[in-house]
Amino acid sequence: MTISSVLRTKDKIGYGLGDMASALVWQTATLFLAYFYTDVFGLPAAIMGTMFLVVRVVDAFVDPCIGALVDRTQTRHGRFRPWLLWFAIPFGVSCLITFYVPDVGPTAKIAYACVTYTLLSLIYSAINVPYCAMPGALTMDPRERHSLQSWRFGLSFIGGLIVTVIALPLVSHLGDGNVQKGYFYAMSLMGLLGIILFFICFFMTRERYSPRNDTSGSMLTDLKLLAGNSQWRIVFVFNILLLTAVVTRGSATLYYVNYVLLRPDLVFAFIVSGMVASLSGALLSERLLGKFDRVRAYQWTIISFVIFGALIFFLPPTQIWLIFGLNIIFSFIQNLTTPLQWTMFSDVVDYEEHRSGRRLDGLVFSTALFAIKFGLALGGAVVGWVLGMMNYVPGQEMQSPQVLTTINALFTLIPCVLFIGMVVLLSVYKLNSRRVDSIARELASKREARTDAGQTPAFHSATQE
Repeated sequence: MTISSVLRTKDKIGYGLGDMASALVWQTATLFLAYFYTDVFGLPAAIMGTMFLVVRVVDAFVDPCIGALVDRTQTRHGRFRPWLLWFAIPFGVSCLITFYVPDVGPTAKIAYACVTYTLLSLIYSAINVPYCAMPGALTMDPRERHSLQSWRFGLSFIGGLIVTVIALPLVSHLGDGNVQKGYFYAMSLMGLLGIILFFICFFMTRERYSPRNDTSGSMLTDLKLLAGNSQWRIVFVFNILLLTAVVTRGSATLYYVNYVLLRPDLVFAFIVSGMVASLSGALLSERLLGKFDRVRAYQWTIISFVIFGALIFFLPPTQIWLIFGLNIIFSFIQNLTTPLQWTMFSDVVDYEEHRSGRRLDGLVFSTALFAIKFGLALGGAVVGWVLGMMNYVPGQEMQSPQVLTTINALFTLIPCVLFIGMVVLLSVYKLNSRRVDSIARELASKREARTDAGQTPAFHSATQE
């Protein structure tokens, strides 16, 4: 039984445009929302921080519920794509109302901020969980999934780059001196573009393999199944380590350039050059790593970028361009692995179906997002905790040698230790390329055999549109 289900470039671009839509809106929120709330909206910083923490915790626990609903969705458009259709407009609208400043009193403004930010986060989950889980329905071929993720993250990085480069100029131009209006108009434009891209993603993709799952079980039963899945447990911890490392390094970047290199004028160039390198790495991932065993390729790639990342710690700040070069190389190699990270989730879905007969795309990807959000929160906390212990003084141009060494370590050595922890986890992860291909072939054979026997197939080819 063949598992070949080659996707066209059109299919891959269509799928990738969905993550570009997410990047346009969510990257905007990530980069500018904290500043907007304190300096434009007028929200007290302590209330903003508490709101961010509470909403993230609630949102993380909502993700598995959305995943369970996705697993029980059955429509003529498939299981995942309808969610893009249902939530594209609410997602764009939630972005623009989040960046609107109502003319009300302080208490009402706090309430407005809490409600709109919560809506933005929950609607993002409602569209992102099914989107992330969709590759298994687009193709059964593990290598094609790798290629699909390469296109996805390539286009996602392009969206993030667009936001980084044009968002603030748009605020200035559209606001014409009124910052509040500038943010609202600029984010309305981003939200509108996000809506259009999600609709294009819907129409350019097709679920070729739409499962007819047994929906009688509860979410708790499915969670117990996953808890007993050793490969899911590895992937769950793996992603906590990964996001903690990435966010720790990313959060330390501004401190590193401003205080260690003493070159605040280079912040934009440092970040954008890294993003361009990341884009290149994601796009070339399948081409450079696709011929090798995915687990071994992942391990050796991590070891490679850890070497380049750690080298920066030992360079004197005067070696600006060497540090720039090493950061670009690090960013390129590190993002060769990003598509591999997401193919692991699809592999776990196949493994669970092979192990228990239950196909839990939505729940696997939603728990993966739970781990990612936990890592995001932990990574940001690590930087704050460590700098606080070292008596970092905000805004002080010349920090103490102890603080400078700590900032350097946060940017280099501390993330590298976490990355090495990922290498250790991969040494006990058994879903290598050979095993994944074997499982995919066995599942395809079982589905074909059930169909030939006249039984209701576990998978059916979704309605041609």
